[in-house]
Amino acid sequence: MKLFAGLGNPGAAYALNRHNIGFMAVDAIAALHGFGPWKTRFQGLTSEGRIGPHRVTLLKPATFMNESGRSVGEAVRFFKVEPTDALTVFYDELDLEPFRVKVKHGGGAAGHNGIRSLDAHLGPEFRRVRMGIGHPGHKDRVSPYVLGNFAKIEMDPLADVLGAVAAEVLWLLDGNDARFMSEVARRVQG
Repeated sequence: MKLFAGLGNPGAAYALNRHNIGFMAVDAIAALHGFGPWKTRFQGLTSEGRIGPHRVTLLKPATFMNESGRSVGEAVRFFKVEPTDALTVFYDELDLEPFRVKVKHGGGAAGHNGIRSLDAHLGPEFRRVRMGIGHPGHKDRVSPYVLGNFAKIEMDPLADVLGAVAAEVLWLLDGNDARFMSEVARRVQG
């Protein structure tokens, strides 16, 4: 069993925020791969399904971004899985250009409060799918930027990257992070 957690803030007011790209990614995965309905579990919403031979649970924590570790930690303990083997987290990354996707295992939080919460509850060793949202240019503008909606002009590139992530996610499940990144980049640039 694999657990894919998308980070974001619950509620319609946050739905199109840059900070919610993790929620958007797991929604795209659920839609493309025909996952079951979303159910309330683990202080969040879950959906279950299969991608290739892999059984996958998707999780959108409802604890708000800064407490994401409570929800994800509860799911990890329930399923009795090791974060290093079974957990993949999708989230926004200021330090990547918009709509660029990078994967890494472990590392620091780099100021991301959702990742800081996960690190506190689970330790830092899990797969991270960092989805670029770009930087507003000055640290004083970061909070309104990440909590702001994607601009109208960004909607097509956003849809492209979310579709690419959902279409190529089997590479992650098979442990081929490099191929996942290259295929997502190919589809987005395509």
